[in-house]
Amino acid sequence: MTLLPSQLALSVELVRRLEGEAMAALPEGTLMARAASAIAVSASGMLRDTVGRVTGSRVVLLVGSGDNGGDALYAGARLARRGARVDAVLVADRHHEAGATALRSAGGRLVGTDDLVAAAELVAAADLVVDGILGIGGRGGLREPAATLAAVARETDATVLAVDLPSGVDADSGAVEDTHRVVVADRTVVMGVLKPGLLVGAGAAYSGDLEVVDIGLDLSSVTRSEAVVLVDDRLAAHDLERPGAYDDKYTRGVVGVSTGSERYAGAAVLSTGGARHGLSGYVRYSGPAYVEVVQAWPEAVAKPGRVGVAGRAQCWVVGSGRGTDEDARLAVLDAAGLGVPLVLDADAITLLAEDSEVRSAVESRTAPTIVTPHDGEFARLAAAPVGVDRVGAARSLARSLGLVVLLKGSSTVVASPSGATYVSMSAPPELATAGSGDVLAGLLGSVVAHHQARGNVDADLLARLAAVASHVHGVAGLVAVGEGRTMAALDLVAALPEAIARVRGAEPA
Repeated sequence: MTLLPSQLALSVELVRRLEGEAMAALPEGTLMARAASAIAVSASGMLRDTVGRVTGSRVVLLVGSGDNGGDALYAGARLARRGARVDAVLVADRHHEAGATALRSAGGRLVGTDDLVAAAELVAAADLVVDGILGIGGRGGLREPAATLAAVARETDATVLAVDLPSGVDADSGAVEDTHRVVVADRTVVMGVLKPGLLVGAGAAYSGDLEVVDIGLDLSSVTRSEAVVLVDDRLAAHDLERPGAYDDKYTRGVVGVSTGSERYAGAAVLSTGGARHGLSGYVRYSGPAYVEVVQAWPEAVAKPGRVGVAGRAQCWVVGSGRGTDEDARLAVLDAAGLGVPLVLDADAITLLAEDSEVRSAVESRTAPTIVTPHDGEFARLAAAPVGVDRVGAARSLARSLGLVVLLKGSSTVVASPSGATYVSMSAPPELATAGSGDVLAGLLGSVVAHHQARGNVDADLLARLAAVASHVHGVAGLVAVGEGRTMAALDLVAALPEAIARVRGAEPA
């Protein structure tokens, strides 16, 4: 599967290496010229969308001392030649001299910040503000006078375009040290390849739409363990294959579900619903809520009793609403003893964190296992909070446990013990509702069971399939909420068929 730059996020260290290699192979100034062209094209489109024209529009560049400032200055020169009024506000002690010369030659102005009120008035009156303050190497919140000007941009109607990364966002983690000292962008024009900080943490919320442009970086040497892969429809469609003409319910995969309890029967209904609307052809339920499951899903084979004698399945899902009593504990131990992939959710994660026998049984498995914690469950497993670096935290826990980790959040991070890492960003905020995770667990088990029936699923493939399931889960949320509707978990289950159809409609990677 060939991945596009818009599907890959690389660390600052790796991007710097690739940029160095490209600069050594290309004529001097080529990368900056390509970046400036892309910024100008994107800015022109934003101006046409917001004010209907480029000519006569008011553009303010916030220019720092680095290459991002140079990119912004050269882009501003292109906009000035198209008739825009371009003012470059210099927020650092130095700036890119050649870029400044190009802007002046095109009719643009350079403005200092000795009169900060006047500079702020320019920003407030702008149709478009271009953030060229810091680059991907920037750390911490913005300093003055940049912080004041960024605040003005946030408080006005000006559209904001960030160059490569909103200033004040950490490129590797997405952390924002001070929410009052950061640029909030409507769009970020990303140079060459994504950065993880655009996909997770506060950075994902502050970056706006992401537009990745090719500036000539050679990504062929990048390994999967070095990259963070953003799952989109195109990538997910690759793993959402339709049944073949000679498939039957068994060859499509059998997913086993042991969730819910007498007290929390709804969790069993929801997780079985997620499994039923996934890729597998057969859902086998084993647990206390078997009556409720059959009532909701008469096609499921549901009965009480032990997981170990429930019958064959290509993947087991255990934990959601199951409780932590002895019966639930035996369900985890039974499933851990089977040589198929295993999904541990909710209460099963609590048992894994607190019960040494369960932990030993899970960590000694040869078949791959995935845990699906939210932040609180993660803290119990890792004996430490997630922190600001969600990608680093998921990778670290996956390595230490030897398990695949799906860290839930507005952006879901999935990491394999090998370091292979995926991010899903499709979920709307309404997905933060009771039962949503139960649906995801069942859907994930169904997708994995289908692929296990086709061949052996290892930990890296399990991580990718988990990210695909998370993406579909998010798309189902978008389908369910539609144009401003509220959503409950059953609405999410009902939206899964349309969500899968939408994703399948993308051209597979």
